[in-house]
Amino acid sequence: MNELNSEAFTLFGQHIIWSDMVGNILGLITLALGWRRSLWTWPVQFLSGLVLFAAFYGHLAGSAGKQVVVMAVALYGWWQWNRNRGGSDGHIAPRFATWRERAAMAAAAAAGTVGVALLFMAFPTLSWDPWPDAYIFVGTVVAMYAQARGMVEFWIAWLLVDLVGVPLNFANGYAFSGFVYVIYGALVLWGLRDWWLRSRAGAPPTMEGAPA
Repeated sequence: MNELNSEAFTLFGQHIIWSDMVGNILGLITLALGWRRSLWTWPVQFLSGLVLFAAFYGHLAGSAGKQVVVMAVALYGWWQWNRNRGGSDGHIAPRFATWRERAAMAAAAAAGTVGVALLFMAFPTLSWDPWPDAYIFVGTVVAMYAQARGMVEFWIAWLLVDLVGVPLNFANGYAFSGFVYVIYGALVLWGLRDWWLRSRAGAPPTMEGAPA
C-alpha cells in the first residue's frame, strides 16, 4: 500500500502519486466503456474505486468513502446491465429519465448532500472540507445510479460532479486526478451526445395525426 501511494513522477511542479494515476486511468477506461455501453464498464469501475480508495484513505475521507460506495454501486450496475440488455445491439438501451425520476434524483442529491455534510461537520476527522466532499460523494452515487438504470442524465450528473471535483483535487495535491477530470469533461460531452442520439433513435415513432 505504501508503494501504491508513493510518488511516480513530477509534472509541472505537481507530485503524481501512483495510486492517483492508476486509479484515474482506470476511471477513463471506465468512462470510455460506459460510452460504448459495454458490460465491462462495471468491473473496471470497481477496480478503479479500489485503487482510488487507497489513494484517498487517511486524507480525503469523503473521497475515500465515495470509493466504497462506487464499488457497491458498480456491483449493482453490473447486475442491472446484465439483466436489461434490451438494445438491438445486445447492449443496454439508453433512455431519458421521466420527470418523476429526475425530481426524485434531484431531491435525493440535495437531501443527501446536506445530510452527509452535517455528518462530516459533526465528526471533523472525516473531512476537512465537508460541503465539497459531501457534494462529490452524493453526486457520484446519483450519477452511477442513473448510469446503472441506463438514463442519459447520468452524463449531466458527472459534469456537475466535475465542477467541484477538479479544483478540490488540485487543492489537495492530487494533480493527476485534476488533469484527468478535465479529460473526463470532454469525454462526458461526447458520451452525452452519443447516448442522446441513441435514445432518440430508439424512441417509438409518433402515430400520424397524434401530437408530438
